[in-house]
Amino acid sequence: MRLNGISLPHKKGTEIAETAVMPCPEKVRISMSQHMGAPGIPLVKVGDEVKVGQKIGDCETFMTCPVHSGVSGKVTAINDMVLANGKSCKVVEIDCDGKQTVWEGITPPSVTDKESLVRAVRESGCCGMGGAGFPTHIKLNYNEEKCHIDTLVINAAECEPYITSDYREMMENSQNVIDGIKFIKNILGIEKAVVGIEDNKPKAIALFEEKLAGEDDIKVLRLKSSYPQGAEKVIAFYATGRIIMEGSLPSDHGIIVMNVSTVAFINEYIKTGMPFVSRRLTIDGDAVNHACNVRAPIGTMLKDLLAFTDTNPDGIHKIISGGPMMGIGVYDLDTPLCKTNNAFLCFKKPVSIKGIVVSQNQTHCIRCGRCIKACPLGLMPAALERAYDRGDREALNKLKINLCMNCGSCSYVCPAKRDLAEKNQLAKGFALSK
Repeated sequence: MRLNGISLPHKKGTEIAETAVMPCPEKVRISMSQHMGAPGIPLVKVGDEVKVGQKIGDCETFMTCPVHSGVSGKVTAINDMVLANGKSCKVVEIDCDGKQTVWEGITPPSVTDKESLVRAVRESGCCGMGGAGFPTHIKLNYNEEKCHIDTLVINAAECEPYITSDYREMMENSQNVIDGIKFIKNILGIEKAVVGIEDNKPKAIALFEEKLAGEDDIKVLRLKSSYPQGAEKVIAFYATGRIIMEGSLPSDHGIIVMNVSTVAFINEYIKTGMPFVSRRLTIDGDAVNHACNVRAPIGTMLKDLLAFTDTNPDGIHKIISGGPMMGIGVYDLDTPLCKTNNAFLCFKKPVSIKGIVVSQNQTHCIRCGRCIKACPLGLMPAALERAYDRGDREALNKLKINLCMNCGSCSYVCPAKRDLAEKNQLAKGFALSK
């Protein structure tokens, strides 16, 4: 059995670009909403001096994790920031002093069992680095009485065009990734691990097969290069043959899925005690002068990242945070880098990833069924669109709207240019409303 999917051009132009470390910017804007769940509350005030690794935001809400400073300097403002979803949160602005003084409280955590691992991962501020930003400590804190986890699935598919930040993690820090897999697997008592890598990354596959030779409980899985292989339900299916049912989590089926960069970060944090204060991301697109992979402090503004790549903002028509399939348009050059940002893509004109000028003129649905054939979960996007347009909440639920992962495959293949993926996102919120 194979799940549906689509074929996309890879456009991995930065796959050989080793990670460049960006100099400390003059100012950062650190959002208190860095992940899926409740935003943090600022723990600092204007005028405070902060250091690298110092906690500057947190709250006691279940779905949250702390926020730390990746720079040393002075807090100059605490303002409201409008997020892409229309909600607002606090953002802490820090004028950097350029010294990058490390906070005195940085120390490696003591992790000996599941409870101490969950506690340490929460304190690290770790959330999933593959895009969704689910707080990692919650994922690891499964109910052992209800869930027997036997497989740790490492998501190294990185199936969206352009993005190569996870690939560079594998090539530059392969041992860190492997050590992280072994550490998590051993602490949680998980029997085996599967590292899923798309077959358009042969060097990464060869490297991990070589390093894992003789490791009977950790296997490399060659995934067919097909979008969206990196979706949690999809990679879990190919790694284990198990279907993640509607309303359930991978842990309900004996699986934990973790992004390859997340695993590497946890291993580094266990060794050093330095929380999540910076990340690697890809900067690419035809408007970028020097496409690259760069590591920058969380809170670095987009305008500074573009300056690092010698890119003139005036020549940019569109900026996407993330990949061209699931990314979100960026409207403000002061947008700060967050923990979930794995790429910023900049384009000169409205082109599709096929290189063809996009027509925004929609036509009526011709009932061709291409959207159904493309959907990896077998949904009916055109029917979902009609149900949403007529406000039929019952029909949306019957059509399993909440299974939609918003991969964008339906919109990509639609010859009528219908906004199917966008409607699905709106429909999910509508279906849950009263």
